[in-house]
Amino acid sequence: MFSIRYTFLTFIFIIQLFFYNDWMNGDWIIILISLIPIFTSMKMVFKKNYKNNIKNSLFLSISVIFGIYILLYGVHNIGSEKAGLGLWMYLFALCVMIWEMLSSWSEIDTSLNSKLNFVINLVVPVLFGISLLFLWQVLTVGLKIPHILLPSPLKIGIAFSNSIPMLWEDFQQTFLKAVLSGYFMGCFSGFIIAIMVDRIPFLQKGLLPLGNLISALPIIGIAPIMVMWFGFDWQSKAAVVVIMTFFPMLVNTITGLSVTGQIEKDLLHSYAANYWQNLILLRIPVSLPFVFNALKINSTLALIGAIVAEFFGTPIVGMGFRISAEIGRLNVDIVWATILVAAVSGSMFYALITICERSLTSWHPSIREN
Repeated sequence: MFSIRYTFLTFIFIIQLFFYNDWMNGDWIIILISLIPIFTSMKMVFKKNYKNNIKNSLFLSISVIFGIYILLYGVHNIGSEKAGLGLWMYLFALCVMIWEMLSSWSEIDTSLNSKLNFVINLVVPVLFGISLLFLWQVLTVGLKIPHILLPSPLKIGIAFSNSIPMLWEDFQQTFLKAVLSGYFMGCFSGFIIAIMVDRIPFLQKGLLPLGNLISALPIIGIAPIMVMWFGFDWQSKAAVVVIMTFFPMLVNTITGLSVTGQIEKDLLHSYAANYWQNLILLRIPVSLPFVFNALKINSTLALIGAIVAEFFGTPIVGMGFRISAEIGRLNVDIVWATILVAAVSGSMFYALITICERSLTSWHPSIREN
């Protein structure tokens, strides 16, 4: 099966050579470099006892890098016409090789080497992300997609580099002020109220149904009201974030506090532990996986809530304001650059919470298995 795949891949690579003039412009250096992935696929056809190891994965990766370079060179030198058949055949074959490369990295045996496992878990997502950006660039340029519909990653990168001071101010306004303040207030208050609900039974019957009702309210309905109450600055966006993060934390913490086993309760009871000792020594530590689950969910909800809230009134700064203003001016590359800032900041925030979770809940089976 392995040799069949690479035989098909080699066939596609060879067929596209008949159309090389469509996109290589007769440049013999480029043509020679384009042959490297072809030779790699031919080598894989005749290679026996192939194993997915670092050496073979690196060999595939280097060939893919040469192929990516050739395609990017070709797609940016085809002029005003759309890319021809040869380029698309080469792209198809290279995508198959990228698939094989990612499979090769993913299937490396790392069971006996934790450091190698960490490296592989880092390399595969990075290579996958680079492959998606490459495909995005080739498709937008090769198909001549209008800039207003979908700018290429290169144009977005240029817009980002030219707008760093402006994007930094937006990041400070939205993330550092509105998101973080609202996130910590919402999560902390949800955690404290959850302990009160656990201690006072009637709150559980009265507050949880109300919480489910409020958590179902759309952001679009809440944001204008918060702007009227707290003004146009970041405080109103933080209030929206508080509402969005409060109830996920409340519900998850209450659930976590209720999963403590009866044997553990009886053990503390035998030591004459009171309610607060039972809570601090046993129930809160057991509930930590549920608490961190809420923290991770809230890390994305907080950013979404703050950005959407900025559409309904804000000073002339902020990610939501930037997206709304620049899309009206048809500066789509700036819009995508702002989305990039939001995505990176949200991902890093989520990753930080995950690292804290792994260090504080290393005893949990879900963490030990990973």
